[in-house]
Amino acid sequence: MNAVVRWGVLAVSVLAAGMLSAAEAEGVARMSPSIREFGVLPGNTAETNRQNLQKAVDWASPRGGALFVEPTDEPYPMASGVILRANVSLLGVHGPVGRGTRHPDKPQPVGSVFRIEDDKAAFLTVESSTQVRGVQFWYPNQTLSDPARIIPYPPTIRTSPEKAVFGVTLSCLSFYGEYFAMDFASPQICEQLLFEHCYGYSLSGRFIRIDKCYDIPRILHCHINPANLRCFRGDYAKAVIDAVVAQRTFAYDLDHTDNAQVVDAFTFGTWGGIRLGPATYGQLTNFNFDCVAVGILKQGDGDFNRNWMVGQGSIIANTGGKIEEIHPILVEGRGHLALSNVEAFSGGNGALTCVGKSQDFLLVRGDQRVSVSLANCRMRNYAADQPLTVQNPQALIQAVACIDKALQPFNLLPGK
Repeated sequence: MNAVVRWGVLAVSVLAAGMLSAAEAEGVARMSPSIREFGVLPGNTAETNRQNLQKAVDWASPRGGALFVEPTDEPYPMASGVILRANVSLLGVHGPVGRGTRHPDKPQPVGSVFRIEDDKAAFLTVESSTQVRGVQFWYPNQTLSDPARIIPYPPTIRTSPEKAVFGVTLSCLSFYGEYFAMDFASPQICEQLLFEHCYGYSLSGRFIRIDKCYDIPRILHCHINPANLRCFRGDYAKAVIDAVVAQRTFAYDLDHTDNAQVVDAFTFGTWGGIRLGPATYGQLTNFNFDCVAVGILKQGDGDFNRNWMVGQGSIIANTGGKIEEIHPILVEGRGHLALSNVEAFSGGNGALTCVGKSQDFLLVRGDQRVSVSLANCRMRNYAADQPLTVQNPQALIQAVACIDKALQPFNLLPGK
């Protein structure tokens, strides 16, 4: 076995274990066949490139192969409708580029970039045991300034609607101009989904949606911000961000999931931060939901395994229209919510239209048994007299070592 082959075997093994640095991962990608070898070229038409990329994927699938999205100063024009078949990896050269790459002479990104030119279908439909890493997705026809001209593109990446999908890794991805980045809700189940280091700003207000994932979905280190095109095109206009908030959707949306893990999730300028749907449980930690109307919507369809542990996070709930609709945390249905070291504050921000206050810190509504415990929470900039609004007579609520808007201790025992 020669040195190159030995390095290749070692590098692929370490990459699978998630231990490679960005430079080492690029080395692995470079040892994979380039998509150019299959006729995916910057000078081709979008449809020709779609057909040729599909041929490359079809070649790689039975081999369990990887395809290198070779960097270029001119992005690859692409038509939608590519199926990433089982066992295939698409590997580019980037970490997440939160403000975009830039051509030295043109307002466009460079590197491992797919330039998506139609709105007929999801760009990429993934099957089991697939990976997309280090790639940028660019919609050049999307508006930056006029909400009436927003193009409602289908999701950039979606799970297969025709078969169950197991083991998908989406890592170090950047989205520009997308309407809905990643949609993993379908009639089929999915398992072991990993979203990490993905950056964008979806104009539907939905960045990641997961439904029917029964073996530990993970959302790690993802960042949603309307300034993500700044380096090559500029920021989204205030009117566009307001239109995104008006969609009344959640940046992260989960339902029918088992023990979901959400760590270091950020969003800015969406109606909602995260929806923890009725049939979910898990942990949410180290988060920041900035300029939202509702930071966390916790729902529940039962008392067993409908529990969320939420800690070490910050919510700035200050937008969305009427102050009566602005709540850092909203609880409905049944189950339990444990909050620890969560702060909420409010104020203005010139990037979008702000009310500048929230109605309260926490709203509990409904008529079914639900429990909420709070510890070490900092609560401020709410309009109500008290930080908690309880519209559910069956709710059991406890609070300890919290601080209210008057900088006074706030403690609450059941029945008080």
